[in-house]
Amino acid sequence: MNRKNKAEMVVVLGLGNPGPKYSLARHNAGFRMVDCISIAAKIPLYKMSHQAYWGKGQFAGSDVVLAKPMTYMNNSGLAAAALCNNFGVSPERVLVVYDDMDLPLGTLRLRPQGGSGGHNGLKSIIYHLQTESFPRMRIGIGRSPSAEVADYVLESFSKAEEEVLAGMLDHAVRAAALFIEEGIMAAMNRFNVHTKKKPLQAAEDMLE
Repeated sequence: MNRKNKAEMVVVLGLGNPGPKYSLARHNAGFRMVDCISIAAKIPLYKMSHQAYWGKGQFAGSDVVLAKPMTYMNNSGLAAAALCNNFGVSPERVLVVYDDMDLPLGTLRLRPQGGSGGHNGLKSIIYHLQTESFPRMRIGIGRSPSAEVADYVLESFSKAEEEVLAGMLDHAVRAAALFIEEGIMAAMNRFNVHTKKKPLQAAEDMLE
């Protein structure tokens, strides 16, 4: 999808693990990006069905469903399939947002399609949607030189990392808006760059 009709609904699906224990974990970067759009667009995620917490409203001039799976990461595809079926949305209009250890913290990457890259949430979505052809946004969390992968992704960001993450989430919200307005290629061309450390701007600024 290089450019989309603004009348078409978009699902922004952030990946993570539910519950307060994991709320600040590196693995929940996708959840946190969806929360930022929820605040910016004033779309509360108060509905619980289709295997997800979700809300529907207007963002970047289009109808949008924001969602966070109620399942754990490994079963994210259940929510993706249920949301697509319920709202009649094709996979190419589902923007999946997730953490990526292969990208340094402070880096954002969008792609129109592709494999799982070993990410269990992506594996589940590909399985349940029966396709790899859905856009995705990767939020870099970097790697630890010593910690085991499972421990590292479930740890919280440090205070210094949170400051970098804030700037990255700002860019991520703007990238999602451009994706909705002009398509994945426009978003890639503008936002597939290294972001600098800066505080998250006010929610109203995100929509400019």
